[in-house]
Amino acid sequence: MYVVAACDHIEGRARVTDEEWLRPAAHSVPRPRIDASAPNVARVRNYLTGGRDNFDVDRRVARQLVKASPVMEHVGYACRAFLGRVTRYLAGEAGIRQFIDVGTGIPAPGGVHDVAQSAAPSSRVVCVDNDPVVLSHARALLRPAPEGATSYVDASVREPGKITERAREILDFGQPVAIVLNRLLQFVGHDSEVRAILAAMLGEACPGSYLVVVHPASDLDQSLDEAARRWNKVSTAHVVLRGREEITAWFDGLDLVDPGVVPVTEWRPGPPDATHVTPVPVYGAVARKPGEVPAALLRDAANTLIKIRCCPP
Repeated sequence: MYVVAACDHIEGRARVTDEEWLRPAAHSVPRPRIDASAPNVARVRNYLTGGRDNFDVDRRVARQLVKASPVMEHVGYACRAFLGRVTRYLAGEAGIRQFIDVGTGIPAPGGVHDVAQSAAPSSRVVCVDNDPVVLSHARALLRPAPEGATSYVDASVREPGKITERAREILDFGQPVAIVLNRLLQFVGHDSEVRAILAAMLGEACPGSYLVVVHPASDLDQSLDEAARRWNKVSTAHVVLRGREEITAWFDGLDLVDPGVVPVTEWRPGPPDATHVTPVPVYGAVARKPGEVPAALLRDAANTLIKIRCCPP
């Protein structure tokens, strides 16, 4: 299932009108099955980044995680800032105009689709999630820039074939695409399954495409082990922490973008991140699938980079 939004635009920004909210979706959206009695990944993250789309059980668990590992209070903000920098790099210097954001989460300012279409309005973004909470916010996600497009795919990261099949509805896999996996692979317990997922998705992507991974670390802050243990006691979505060496191995055959696999706060930090400088035990990395890129795409990238430098977001 996927949904494509229609919207009007005010002062150059897309917004959903009252009429659009009331209009039936182009494709059926099942009624979300929201369980308010158990903690939910998306809602806990929402609470830890100042959101209001959460329940008491989520807030209680979030406070327990912060008690076990105080740095958890900063993780969400640091990861969002990292994704903002990465997306601006991809839409600017790398010239990417197509994005698959797997595990997109509850919508918030600074999401991949928002940053990509601000930097390059013609960007086409596929948001992927199978969380019923996120599904209930699907329409809020779908606010493309006038030149671009945004769609939502209801799928799990364990369904790479379904993701790429649905993504083809608005993406051209003959052109480079950025695949973003933000704090998602820790819920895939076996390394062999992670490798199979990455191989399946990258196998559909052409040369010049990019892979972005954000993953909590097992070798940076021991308190995160206790936070993971507490989470695994109350949730069926068990977390597996991994070290830098294990995560780096996933990028075999790809060209890592400098500075490689590093804590997210160390990946090309800039002035806009002044409020998110607290080091966090989460790795981030960006890598390119080797091969030639069409010359027209490189020219488009150069023009967008000039725009970003002259008028930074």
